[in-house]
Amino acid sequence: MRLYLQMKYLFHILISLIFLCGLRGQSEIDKTLRKFNNNNCVPYIAAEGLTRNTQFLLLDTREKVEFEVSHIAKAIWVGNKNFDTDTILAIVPDKNRPIVVYCSIGIRSEKVGEKLLKNGYKEVYNLYGGIFEWKNKGFPVYDSIGQETDRVHAYNRHWGKMLNNATKVYGHKKHNN
Repeated sequence: MRLYLQMKYLFHILISLIFLCGLRGQSEIDKTLRKFNNNNCVPYIAAEGLTRNTQFLLLDTREKVEFEVSHIAKAIWVGNKNFDTDTILAIVPDKNRPIVVYCSIGIRSEKVGEKLLKNGYKEVYNLYGGIFEWKNKGFPVYDSIGQETDRVHAYNRHWGKMLNNATKVYGHKKHNN
């Protein structure tokens, strides 16, 4: 009986450890998004939800050098610092068109999503965990010539800790947007 209780106890500890280890990377993204995205006015969409709906227009809100390393298929680079809603209006005159914005994990894209909503776009989503979570889940990314790649710009070493299923690229910021 004692051996049975010890085995049961060890089993529960093992399950708990597996559960906690599995949540580690996810909780870092959760914690960071909660810290920086205070308003949360742009609803999130999970990577799996994005793969099931091909009607979304994808807007990449990272810096140009990040986009050139890799991006999600069919994404349009729009930047974030000098993001211009008039440019988007020229690209997407239909304000009812579903749009998904993304960046590395979802902070810069939240700000762009807020601007789109304020300018009358009705259906705007922020990709939960950004391109990091997308790649962490094994979905493909493409380089500047359209070839599938394993490389993702990790922004910097601090943020790069949340990217665990790609070759991390660090580089100088060549563009100002």
